[in-house]
Order: sequence, then structure tokens, then C-alpha cells
Amino acid sequence: MLVASALAAAGLGRAARVDAVADRKFGIALVMKSVDDPFVVAMIEGATNYQRHYASQLDLTTSGTATETDTAGQIRLVEEMIVAKAAAIVIAPVDSKALVPVAAKAVSAGIVVIAIDNPFDDAAEDAAQVSIPFVGPDSRKGARLVGHYLAQRLKPRDEVGVIEGVAADRNAEERTTGFREAMDAAGVKIVAVQSGDWSVSSGREIASSMLNAHPGIRALLCANDNIAIGAAGVVRALGRSGRVYVTGYNNIGQIRPMLADGRVLATVEQFAARQAVFGIDVALKALVEGRKQRDLSPYIETPVQLVTNESVQTSRLG
Repeated sequence: MLVASALAAAGLGRAARVDAVADRKFGIALVMKSVDDPFVVAMIEGATNYQRHYASQLDLTTSGTATETDTAGQIRLVEEMIVAKAAAIVIAPVDSKALVPVAAKAVSAGIVVIAIDNPFDDAAEDAAQVSIPFVGPDSRKGARLVGHYLAQRLKPRDEVGVIEGVAADRNAEERTTGFREAMDAAGVKIVAVQSGDWSVSSGREIASSMLNAHPGIRALLCANDNIAIGAAGVVRALGRSGRVYVTGYNNIGQIRPMLADGRVLATVEQFAARQAVFGIDVALKALVEGRKQRDLSPYIETPVQLVTNESVQTSRLG
């Protein structure tokens, strides 16, 4: 179910229910990926704003890794929260499989664990005999949105490349699947798929090698905006602006000028700040109601929205 309307414009609705247990205060830990990523920064800002509104009921601890791929570092952060006896951990896992054992350890310690941004791997959860709810968007749906928009500018049998995120991340897999579905529907040929690490530098490096290996490529579908920024820089440096389209995902602030001047064709908004609020709100509601991990819904879907230069201009006029 969508939770956007439930939390209203400010994204702060359901926490009012904690009034019934105003004499209790819950400690919730937000454990993120790289704190240098603008998307992660937006999530943390949303979470801290939420906590300020409900400071009498909620203590919030925020932490993140040094890089997008620091699996060991994120495991250590979760271990620290277990020792600190957090009531709940809301986590955007660096690795959908590798973080499952420590997440299961937290659940065994009586801690409510919620995943946001990147869901845990189903098979890994089954092996660990744990169910960790995912509060977040349908990445496959979002990728189809941007893919279908791109396809309107391509012809059947045109060639495109996909620069995906970290291969171990479930959301990276889902976005690649969505890109494939949109391209297949349009009769467009994906001639190359390569994994990056969600960074600008990986977008730059992979786009350069991909365009050199496949000079007929008409578009690069990028798994996030950081990758798209790197790819768009290569397209411009090669003098192929307007002939090679670039799409992103996340709608970070740095991508918006690139949408305006055409360096990036489109991106996907998945509401970073509100997504963190949704995850914390679900955890807080479970704590207030005394619900156990096994009682929680496995998936609560949050919105995605296509963002283009046209949609940005329309919203400004409105």
C-alpha cells in the first residue's frame, strides 16, 4: 500500500498516535549507506526533522558508512546498535545479502528491524529464518517509468547501454529489470550492461568504455543520478550531446540543472526524506503497539514519480 497520503504533505502524520504512550521514549537507530551521497543526506535530514517534531517520544541515532560499498562498516554499525540496545533499527543495507545475518541477530535481540531504500534478499532472509519489512519504492516500476519515457525518443532496434548499481543490491537488480522491460517493449536493443558502485566516478569510467566499445549507443540508462552525472560528462566531452541520451534515478539536487539544460533526459523521484520518515514511522508504530517483528507487513510501498525538464517547468508554473 502507498503511505504517502497517510503522512500528508509534511510526512509526519501517524506519529501522533504515540500520545497514548507519552510516558515512554523509544530509541531508534537510522543506519545508512555513504553519508557523502546527496540522496542519503536528504534521508537523514528528513529523519532528523521528524524526530524534532516528536522529541518527547523518540530518540534518534543516525549513522552511515564511509562509502557505498562498506559492508563491514555497516555490519559494525548494526552491531553497535545491538550493544546499545536500540529499540528499532531502520537500515538502508549496503548489501542485500551480506547484512541479513547481523539484521537477524538484531531481531533475535528483540530489536525491530526495518529496511528502507534497498530491500533485503528473500532467499537470504529465508536462510536466516527472519522477515525484515521493506518500506520503500518499487524500483522496477520506477525504472520502467524512465525507460518508457526514453523509448519515446528512440526507434526500434536502436542500441542502448545500462550502467547499473552494485550487483549485490536488490534495488540495482530491480532497476535493471525495469530498464530491460521498457526497452523490450519498445524493441530497443540493450547492447551492454555493467555494474558501477553508485558513484560519479564509476558512471564516468563505465560510460567512457561503453561508448568506445559500442559507438552506436543512443542512450545510457543509469541506476542513480550520481552515475548519470558521470555519464553525462563523458557524453558532453565526446561531443555527443543530443545524440546520446542519459537518464538517472533519485532526483538529487545536483541533477536538476542537468535536466534543465538537457544533459540528462529524465530521472525518478523516490522522495528520499519522506522514505526515511516512512521507515521510522513504521518502526515507531510497531513499538508503540507492542508488535513483534513477525507481526509486521513484509512490504509497504512508497511512491515513485518520473521527473523531466517538462514536469519541472510545469510544477514551477503551477
